[in-house]
Amino acid sequence: MGTVNAVTTNMLWVDFSGADTPSGYQYMGKRYGKGEVGEFVLVEGQLKILLGRIVEIKLSDEKPGRNSIDALGRVHLLGSISVDTLKITAGISVYPRLGDKVYAAPYNFISQIPCLIGNEKKTNIMLRLGTVGEGMPCDINVRVEKLFGRHLAILGSTGGGKSWTMARIIGECMKFKSKMILIDATGEYHTMMSKDCCRSVYLCDSLNVKGDQTENIKCSLPPSMFQESDFIALFEPAGKVQGPKLKEAIRSLRLATLCPTKFPSKYIMKKNQSKSIYKEAINENDNLTKIDDPRQEFDVTLLPKQIEEECVWPNGNNDSEKWGKEDNSFGYCLSLISRINLILTSPAFSCIFKDKENPLNEEIENFITKDDLCLFRIDLSSVPFEYKAREIISNVIGRFLLAKARKGEFIKCPLLIFLDEAHNFLGKNIGGEDSYAKLDAFELIAKEGRKFGLNICLSSQRPRDITEGVLSQIGTLIVHRLTNDRDRDIVERACGEIDKMASSFLPSLEQGEVAIIGSDFPIPLTVNVMRPEIAPDSSGPDYQNCWR
Repeated sequence: MGTVNAVTTNMLWVDFSGADTPSGYQYMGKRYGKGEVGEFVLVEGQLKILLGRIVEIKLSDEKPGRNSIDALGRVHLLGSISVDTLKITAGISVYPRLGDKVYAAPYNFISQIPCLIGNEKKTNIMLRLGTVGEGMPCDINVRVEKLFGRHLAILGSTGGGKSWTMARIIGECMKFKSKMILIDATGEYHTMMSKDCCRSVYLCDSLNVKGDQTENIKCSLPPSMFQESDFIALFEPAGKVQGPKLKEAIRSLRLATLCPTKFPSKYIMKKNQSKSIYKEAINENDNLTKIDDPRQEFDVTLLPKQIEEECVWPNGNNDSEKWGKEDNSFGYCLSLISRINLILTSPAFSCIFKDKENPLNEEIENFITKDDLCLFRIDLSSVPFEYKAREIISNVIGRFLLAKARKGEFIKCPLLIFLDEAHNFLGKNIGGEDSYAKLDAFELIAKEGRKFGLNICLSSQRPRDITEGVLSQIGTLIVHRLTNDRDRDIVERACGEIDKMASSFLPSLEQGEVAIIGSDFPIPLTVNVMRPEIAPDSSGPDYQNCWR
């Protein structure tokens, strides 16, 4: 293609001799531009071959000849290639000399870059993601450990092809004995339920559930999957009266659940009642420890009634063995009781407080134990947005999976969580000043799930809305077109292997074209993602037919 004209620490200037060719060159069925921006090049060397990419091309300052155009190009150096083994390492070990020749990098070599980086072992489990090159493109195959070993994020602007990329990855994983849970925020992945190895469930009403309803199972979310902090943040007790009364009511309901024979009404009546039965129940079977356990279940629908019972004097008529009559704190709790009743009857939480069939935790347990199932899809498209129901429900699911991972249940069979529209679920907080709770289940999965066999794949069109604590744990990024400079800055900070020069290609990526970067991909690689075998239902409204 040309010769080296100038050398800096990370750049080369190259005189291109064939830049005036109108259509480039064809070689073995593949087209090479011989001087086009974005092209990969190889620079000869005595000890190492250097891999680079053309980032700028311009006319030379010298007067061109009569029959040719002298072009000067800037090449960004990416890595070094061993002459004998072709292994690729990031960084430049030996710089070229002036006059060294520059060649077009063969596409079949570029397609092997994911396998040539580091000390790779031969394996049969490879995911066929995309292609490089024109005319007769070469396939890109990536080891599953490189994609999911340190978590994966699929980022890009709206319409860039994130859904197709996720569908392609899921489809490739289905070819092996994998275990995946997909949290589908929009319902667009219902098309994948045609596979026998998939199971789909949905929460709340089915009004917005796409696809064949016979393929979906309506599930409930048992309150036992919630913790005390979830309810406190959800009900938002205010002031110095409502908070303590709510916590005491929860303790009483836990005790009533532990001792059903002593409290047949499922709650504890305290107004002018004796304390003897209450004390006996606490002293039985270490109940004092159990009622303070935030994971101990109770009947949450009885909270309004129990809060009313808690609003009593601690002693009745100077009798310490009895509770007194109702005190004036009940008036301060009326707004809390009204808010609890409103949430308990809200359609947003019908899957928690009304629906009882097919508990989601049991469905997940069945999926994990069945070898013939690969994908478990949880459809959240019909869950309303009121009271941050989606964020709370997804956080409860994430915490449930993290608890199982901490028990070592995924060590021998790793579990992948695919979280669509991740910016809607990460970095969220609920509750007021007196009842603050952080929804950090997926952030904890990103930080500690890998060592327990629980890995996560995020998909988002707003990288700037994903917490830095999550992005810093992501090992591999598949980046579609990003036009917002703030989003590109986030990507650069999240992955130290990419710099301004590499990220400058992100705004010009075509639909379906991605840049794969990360700790396992120190050399950014541009790939055309293959069409998934089962495409998601991600198309927008058909204006031509709707407006006709």
